[in-house]
Amino acid sequence: MTELTAPALALPNICAGLPLRESEFIRDVLDRIGDKWSLLVIGTLRDGPLRYTELHDAIPGVSQRMLTRTLMLLRRDGLITRTAYAEVPPRVEYALTELGKDLHGVASALIGWARTHHEQIRSHRTFFDAEGIR
Repeated sequence: MTELTAPALALPNICAGLPLRESEFIRDVLDRIGDKWSLLVIGTLRDGPLRYTELHDAIPGVSQRMLTRTLMLLRRDGLITRTAYAEVPPRVEYALTELGKDLHGVASALIGWARTHHEQIRSHRTFFDAEGIR
């Protein structure tokens, strides 16, 4: 049986030449870390473990439902841990794994780029929207 490979022109260069199954998985991982909340959670946990309420309070605009889902998916990917302590009242903390810390290092460069260039991008968007370009 021949293994399908991803067409080089149909996928980003990072997936070119990889078997289709691997390229789909890489795109899935990039979708996860590129969603609206994942990098914010990763960045918020950079200084150490936090409880759910602390995380929720530190990330403006995230709903409880979305934070819960994001935490579950980050745990599934091995980027964070959830530790429940047998205390009264119960205490649960979330922390970055080594994999999550590694991702934070990589994401910091992207965040830095966005912070450096956000005014330029805002200006381009304003121009684009004002011109009615489609």
